[in-house]
Amino acid sequence: MVPVKRIVLNSRPGKNGAPVPENFRVEEGTLVPDLEDGEVMVRTLYLSVDPYMRCRMNEDTGTDYLTPWRLSECVDGGGVGVVESTRCGALNEGDVVTFFSWPWQTHAVLKGAVLQKVDPQLVDGHLSHFLGAMGITGLSAFFGIREKGHVTKDANQTMVVSGAAGACGSIAGQIGRLDGCVTVVGICGSDQKCRTLTINYNTEDVPARLRACCPGGVDVYFDNVGGTISDAVISQMNHSSHVILCGQISQYNKDVPYPPPLSEEISEVLQRKNITRERFILLSYTDKLDAGLYELSQWVKSGTDQDAFCSMMKGGNIGKQIIKISEWKN
Repeated sequence: MVPVKRIVLNSRPGKNGAPVPENFRVEEGTLVPDLEDGEVMVRTLYLSVDPYMRCRMNEDTGTDYLTPWRLSECVDGGGVGVVESTRCGALNEGDVVTFFSWPWQTHAVLKGAVLQKVDPQLVDGHLSHFLGAMGITGLSAFFGIREKGHVTKDANQTMVVSGAAGACGSIAGQIGRLDGCVTVVGICGSDQKCRTLTINYNTEDVPARLRACCPGGVDVYFDNVGGTISDAVISQMNHSSHVILCGQISQYNKDVPYPPPLSEEISEVLQRKNITRERFILLSYTDKLDAGLYELSQWVKSGTDQDAFCSMMKGGNIGKQIIKISEWKN
């Protein structure tokens, strides 16, 4: 018998409400590691908290690719753990594994087939990177820019990143620069974050600052935020430029579909300037994940890249927000 703690969804926020700790509760129990063929028991090392999870707190996520969390059931998301016992021929005790739908509990029994074995040497033993620069967020930034950004070396392009101090945004800006953007401008929400970035939307005139920072207009916009910030950026984009629709965190506490509808004025700008605005789903690029992970790992190794959920939804984090559950002993 293995003692287990898990986090379950206790209640749903109001349709237009921010999440609060009371929406969750901690339960304690035991796990019987009576494995069937193909199963493994894992100990959780790290859990990821991400903005999209706010959509999963609703009865209707507003998307066709996200399922809602169920009341009184364990929530899930990106996770990293270590195999402690196995009846799966492809996995051995001690293997480090990751999964997009890792249950938020200290130990779990999972099908080995859904787990991805990862090499700790790729991240020099910093396993949390498999949830950040080497995980969903890093890969989202990588493929968003590569597949939707149309960044071209020596084209003198300017990129703007909203939510630039967050998980995807902090990586996207660096990838944009590495791939050839001459100017990369970040928008965030506090002076602390602006020490490494450019525009504070809470204290500055965003349109005016954009005109000053991007005198030649904007060619690529990595959109993590939506709302009035995105309206200001799109209004200053060049002809045939590109919006990479990664997230809309400013809208996640509202009862709107994803992606949220644009105003008539902004829709007219997109059409008149022939601006592409496309959402993308990471799972569309599964055949390219290994190559993407390898390239990201080289940047991480070379030093090129650099109370959790509710804090993140209020912009409290800089970079990737990760919860450490237990120690990994190599």
